[in-house]
Amino acid sequence: IIGESIVSWLWGGFAVGGPTLNRFYALHYLFPFLIVAIVGLHLIALHQHRSNNPIGIEPTKPKDCVPFHPFYTIKDLFCLGVFALVLSAFIFFMPNFFGEAVNYDPANPLVTPAHIVPEWYFLPYYAILRAVPSKLGGVVLMFASVFVLFVVPWLDTCKVKSARYRPLYRIVFWTFLADCIVLGWVGANPPEGYFILIGRLATVYYFAFFVLFMPLLGKFERTLPVPESFDAAKRCRL
Repeated sequence: IIGESIVSWLWGGFAVGGPTLNRFYALHYLFPFLIVAIVGLHLIALHQHRSNNPIGIEPTKPKDCVPFHPFYTIKDLFCLGVFALVLSAFIFFMPNFFGEAVNYDPANPLVTPAHIVPEWYFLPYYAILRAVPSKLGGVVLMFASVFVLFVVPWLDTCKVKSARYRPLYRIVFWTFLADCIVLGWVGANPPEGYFILIGRLATVYYFAFFVLFMPLLGKFERTLPVPESFDAAKRCRL
C-alpha cells in the first residue's frame, strides 16, 4: 500500500542516486546527536529515580552504598581501556573481519547477489522479518520486536525485581538469550530448508517471552524469600 511511496521518498527519485546518498549521509550525521540526547535523558532519569542493583534491594543505610569515585570511575576507565584495545585490534590488524566478500565485487545494478545479510547486530531482526511469507507481516513483526522492548516495564508485573530470587524466570530468561543467538544464526543463512522452521519457532518464543511469560510469571511464579537488607543478603550467601 505505502511501500512504493516510502521507497521513492528514501531514494529521492525513481532510482538510487545522489539524493539517496545525501539523505543517508544526513541521517548518519544526525544519529550521534540523537544518541547524546538519549544519554542525557538517561542521566536525568538516573538522578531522579536512582539505579537498580543485581540484588533488587533498596539501600537503607549509608554503608550499603559506595561512592562514585573511586569505585565507578576506575571501573569505567578499565572497561573503556579494554574496549579501546579490542577496537584497536580490529582497526589495525583485522579491518575487514566483519566485511562481506561481495562488497569488493564491481557494482552492477542488473545483477544482485543471491544472499545479502545485514550486520551481525541486525541478524535477529532480519530473521524475524523473514519468518512469515507476507512482506507486510514481516515488516510489522520486525518493528513489533523492537517496540515490545519499550513496554517491558508494564509487561513485567512481578514485584521481585531480581532474577536471583525467581528460579523459573531465570530459566526462561537464559532460554530467551539462546533464542536470540539462534535468530542471529538463522538470519545469517538463506531462508530455505530447516532454517525457515527454526526461524519461525524462534520468533514465536521471542514474542512469547515478552507477552506471555513475563506477565504470567509475574503473577503466578513462586519466588524465593527476598532479604530485607544488604546485611541479610550477605548472611544468606554465607
